Amino acid sequence: MATIATLPAASADAAPRLPQNVEAEAALLGAMMIDNRLADDIVEVIQDQHFFEPVHGRIFRAIKTLRKQDMLATPVTLKPLFEKDEGMAQLGGPAYLAQLTGSGAGLIGARQFARQIYDLALLRELIVVGREMVEKALDTSEDVNPREQIDRAEEALFKVAADGGTANTVKSFNEATKIALENAKRAQSAGGGVAGVTTGFDSVNSRIGGLHHSDLIILAGRPGMGKTSLATNIAYNAARRMMDDVRLGISPKESIGAKVAFFSLEMSADQLALRILSESSKIPSEALRMGNISKAEFAQLAQAAADLEQLPLYIDDTAGLTISALHSRVRRLQSKHDGELGLVIVDYLQLLQGSGNNRDGNRVQEISEISRGLKTLAKDINVPVIALSQLSRAVESREDKRPMLSDLRESGSIEQDADMVWFVFREDYYVAAREPKRPREGDDPKTFEDHAKWALDMERVYGLAELIIAKQRHGATGKTLLKFEPSYTRFSDYAGDMMVEPYE
Repeated sequence: MATIATLPAASADAAPRLPQNVEAEAALLGAMMIDNRLADDIVEVIQDQHFFEPVHGRIFRAIKTLRKQDMLATPVTLKPLFEKDEGMAQLGGPAYLAQLTGSGAGLIGARQFARQIYDLALLRELIVVGREMVEKALDTSEDVNPREQIDRAEEALFKVAADGGTANTVKSFNEATKIALENAKRAQSAGGGVAGVTTGFDSVNSRIGGLHHSDLIILAGRPGMGKTSLATNIAYNAARRMMDDVRLGISPKESIGAKVAFFSLEMSADQLALRILSESSKIPSEALRMGNISKAEFAQLAQAAADLEQLPLYIDDTAGLTISALHSRVRRLQSKHDGELGLVIVDYLQLLQGSGNNRDGNRVQEISEISRGLKTLAKDINVPVIALSQLSRAVESREDKRPMLSDLRESGSIEQDADMVWFVFREDYYVAAREPKRPREGDDPKTFEDHAKWALDMERVYGLAELIIAKQRHGATGKTLLKFEPSYTRFSDYAGDMMVEPYE
């Protein structure tokens, strides 16, 4: 029934018609007015913009509005809404509504008609995207960036593909229960406590139950706190667990590990790889960077590199990515790896760029767009997304320099969009910065006393890091201790008395 016309061979000047089936639209609208139960079902499958004939789209919208108000949608109740509609007047006036109910042809195949209307609308959208791609590709001015055009075209195509209404996202309670039971079984198989992707830290997993699908986690801290180190450790731990489980014959679906995509907008891929090799080979990263290693240590390094050959960790160190380009690259990776990508990490949020639609250069609005885009990405791809974020300098002006939610830099929407907000805080960083004068022979006793007091304070906090869970949408907030080893830029579970305190 669909009229998808092609260019006639006999007339090179004739324009091709857009994909359409006005008769199917008319039959569907007639069926919806005859049987309002059909209308209640169909309004969740398609939208008014899917109709080719504008009048049909307005009729559909009017039916939807009346049904939302629990009113009958018939030619009689719809008539007052179209008495001044110019498009309806060209079709004979409100009497056209009664004509639509004349045959009742759509009563039998209403869902099939709706599906066809939707599919034809998608084809029209593809034509629009294709035209825009051609027009932009023909632009050869100096400021044109072909790579950016490709990313935007890809994003537009994904948007068309994702525009599926709500029919595919509505789950019955039975379906939701099955998913919940699968997650519980997965947590049980992992030894308990982890229903999502593991962080590799028992103290953190016990607090949050792992990294959950579709969650946006903001990991924030001041410079020098170790945000990138912690994110890299989590990426390595999750990827390593996946690799080890697969080697043991455990199905990827049952593993609490994950294939990880790490988008590093600040550090290069080889710098991140060096950190991971340092952790795996137990050789200090500074020694690796400077080349101060023995032959035995080099052999140890080569062994670690060989062991990690199959590590499912993918690093993209492209600088200046837009949020739209990030979406495209993640979707591409997800497609390439058969939908098995399980964790996305972005280092860091403030280095991403918005769409460029903020003409007034409002950075707060741009950050809001980016944080919303990251949450949308987490939901669309159905994976946890960890985004690192800077904190404002307000932290430095307080006596207690532990971060608070209000310190999130440049936008309150970051806190709003996030499912979890973590802060990493190392007191030893600040204690080290206030070291008093080192005493020398001949100095007065107070100099020795002040430095000794500082040394005791430093010993108390050295190598300890607080991970503060300041927001958790599905659980309690709190803070826990981790051990930080600067030589390896590595975090690990704290082996001392594990004090887990509430977050205030």
